Amino acid sequence: MTKRKKVLIVTPLKNGVQGNSFDLDSGVRRNDKVVAILESGGVGILPTDTIYGIVGSALMPDAVKRIYRLRKRNPNKPMIILASSVDDIFSFGVTIDAATKKILAKVWPGKVSVILPIAPRRSVAIERFAYLHRGTGTLAFRIPKSAQLRKLLQVTGPLIAPSANFEGEPPALTIRAAKKYFGANVDFYVDAGKLVSKPSTLVQISKGKLIVLRAGAVKL
Repeated sequence: MTKRKKVLIVTPLKNGVQGNSFDLDSGVRRNDKVVAILESGGVGILPTDTIYGIVGSALMPDAVKRIYRLRKRNPNKPMIILASSVDDIFSFGVTIDAATKKILAKVWPGKVSVILPIAPRRSVAIERFAYLHRGTGTLAFRIPKSAQLRKLLQVTGPLIAPSANFEGEPPALTIRAAKKYFGANVDFYVDAGKLVSKPSTLVQISKGKLIVLRAGAVKL
C-alpha cells in the first residue's frame, strides 16, 4: 500500500481576522516548519498581500521547476518574485539607477509588481537565473505591502509567488479552493481565511515612466 503524503496545515493565528492573519511576529517561531520546508526547497500555499500564492524559493531551480509543473504554467512566462527589500533584488543582477529607484520608492512596499532588466553586462547573472527569466532577460519583483510577509521573506529569502491556481483558471480565494487545485502535491497550506483581492498591478519602467501591463490591486 502506498503511504499517503502528510501535508502541513497552518490555521490562522488570530481568530476572525481575514487577510494576512499569519502573524509572523510569533508565526515564524510558532510555525518554523513552514520556514524549514521553504529553506529545504519545498513549496506550499501562502497568503500574500493580495491573494493566495503557491510559493517556493526563487534561489532554488528545482522548487521553481516544481511550481511551473504544478500550476501547468507556460514555461516561457516568468513568475513574480517577492522580496523583503531592494537589497534582495540586487542579488539577481538587476541594476537600478537613481531615477528608477525614485519610482520604486513610490510604489513599494505595495501591491505593484515591477519588471526590471538584468544588466546586459551581468552575463553571469543572465546565465545563472535563466530558470527565472526564461530567456526574457527581465525579472518581475514585488516588495509586499504586508510587513508580516516582509518579515517572512527576511527569513526565507526571495520567493516566487504566482497565484494559487492552474494557469488560465480562477485564483483560489480559500484554502479549500487551493486544495482542489493542488491536493497533497504541495508541502503545506497556510490558512488565512477568504482572501478577496485583485492580483498585483504589473508594470514596467520606460523612459522614467510607469507603463501598466496588467491592471490590478493598485490603480496607477
